[in-house]
Amino acid sequence: MERSGVIIVAGGAGKRCGGRIPKQFALLGGVPVLARTIGNFARALPGAVIVVVLPAAHTGFWHNLCARFDVAPHLIAEGGTERFHSVCNGLAALPDDVALIAVQDAVRPLGSVKLIRRTAALAAEAGSAVPVVEATDSYRETENGSDASHIVDRSRLRIVQTPQFFRADLLREAYRTEFRPEFTDDASVVEAAGHRIRLCEGERHNIKITTPEDFAVAEALLALREENAYNELPRE
Repeated sequence: MERSGVIIVAGGAGKRCGGRIPKQFALLGGVPVLARTIGNFARALPGAVIVVVLPAAHTGFWHNLCARFDVAPHLIAEGGTERFHSVCNGLAALPDDVALIAVQDAVRPLGSVKLIRRTAALAAEAGSAVPVVEATDSYRETENGSDASHIVDRSRLRIVQTPQFFRADLLREAYRTEFRPEFTDDASVVEAAGHRIRLCEGERHNIKITTPEDFAVAEALLALREENAYNELPRE
C-alpha cells in the first residue's frame, strides 16, 4: 500500500468528561487514551507518518506523559480554533509525499487494525472511505425548533466514525477553503468540495469517549478484547 499520513485530532478540553485532565490523556487500561490511538495506527500502517494535533498549552504535559509510556513515534502540530483549523495544521505538518491521509479522533482508541486497513484500502481505490454503522435507536426530527416532530426512517441513517481516509491531493484541495459551521467532520469538507464520499463497514466497539460513562464502557470493551485474545492463544 502507498505511504500514508495520519492526523490524530486531540484538541479538545474534555469538559463533558470531567476530571482534572483532558480525556485524551486519561488512562484506559493503564495506558493514555491518546497513546492507544497512536499505537493502533503504528501497528496497522507501518511507516505511516503520524501527526498529533494538540493545543499549545498541552504539548509540554504530553511530552512528559510520553516519557512514562511506550508511545509510537509521532509529530506534534498545534491545534486551531475549530477542528477544521486543527486538521489544516495537521495537513501542513505532513510531508508532501504521502498518498493517503487518515483523520482520526484521538478519543477513539478501540478501532481495530482490520478497520484501519479496510478503510485505507477502499480510499486507495475510491478516493475516500468513511466507516459507518447502522443506527439502532429510533429518531425524531424536530421542526423549526418547536416541540413538533416527525419520525425519521432509521434504515436510511448511518452513524459516522473515524478514521476517515482520503487520497492526499483530494483532502488537501478540499481544505483550501474557509471554515463553515456545517463542517462537522472531514467527509463534510470533502463533500462540499464536490467529491463523492464512499462508506465502509465500521465497528460497534469503535466508540468515541466523550462522557465518564463512555470510559466505563471502553474499559469493559478493552477487558473483553484482552480476554478474547488470551483465549485464542495456543495451549500446550
